[in-house]
Amino acid sequence: MPTVLTHPAVPLALGAVAGGDRVCGRLLVAGVIASVLPDADVLGFRWGVPYASEFGHRGFSHSLLFAVLLAITAAAAARFLRASRGTAAWFVGLSCASHGLLDMLTNGGKGVAYFWPVSAERFFFPARVIEVSTLNLRRFFSSAGISTLSSELRWIWLPAAVIACAGLVIRRGRTAG
Repeated sequence: MPTVLTHPAVPLALGAVAGGDRVCGRLLVAGVIASVLPDADVLGFRWGVPYASEFGHRGFSHSLLFAVLLAITAAAAARFLRASRGTAAWFVGLSCASHGLLDMLTNGGKGVAYFWPVSAERFFFPARVIEVSTLNLRRFFSSAGISTLSSELRWIWLPAAVIACAGLVIRRGRTAG
């Protein structure tokens, strides 16, 4: 998995592209939370939930169904999030759905049950370019962690920053013209 530090790159880029008039601070925070929430499934290790279980790591919480459930929750909380129901649902849903997609780009683990419950099969993309993050905090602060962060900067943060900047330029061009 990419680190918990990197999953927020997607909602941050989406928020920059959409602009503060569509994605206010509260909605942006909800998107950031939605982007990291799937990894709460690692708590299952402490409770004896096997990795390969449907409710284990990269199982249900990494699925499109989970993203849809969060999107529905965001739509119900739209007033609190200071957004329309549609905007809240799409932003939070895409933020959450991006988590599994990024995990499918990693070079470790057992794959992502992205289409659960329709399929329990776990998927990776053919190109697995992101160094998988360790779940061990000590190893995270070693050369393995540096390698992961370097990979994430190259394959996630840099493209997200380019997309965010392009979106800002396009939006400014529209308001100036």
